[in-house]
Amino acid sequence: MYELVIQKSFAGAHKLRDYDGECEKLHGHNWKVEVTFRSEKLNRSGMVIDFKIVKKKLEEILSHLDHSYLNELEEFCQENPTTENVSRMVYENLNGKLPPEISVAKVRTWESENCAAAYYV
Repeated sequence: MYELVIQKSFAGAHKLRDYDGECEKLHGHNWKVEVTFRSEKLNRSGMVIDFKIVKKKLEEILSHLDHSYLNELEEFCQENPTTENVSRMVYENLNGKLPPEISVAKVRTWESENCAAAYYV
């Protein structure tokens, strides 16, 4: 099994509903998203997939989140825009947009240097 990992960042604000603490107030993060892709085989060039292809797909998803108030986005109208849910949303948006032999193994999102949450199936 081969793995390929990429990272991209975005800035966004949110507040947590049904939460008792400082995070119930509007605040922002410089989020870092790390995606791990898997494949059992390499392509003719000896790669899982070209880094620039998966970076572009991730950039398309994160551009929707960048410099936004996450609570107002359709994806988070009903769900809290927690780090866990951001990871799941990125995972779901990437899955199925790749060649069938490549899967999204995990999405880990960092809301700070020391705090991250991951989503994988």
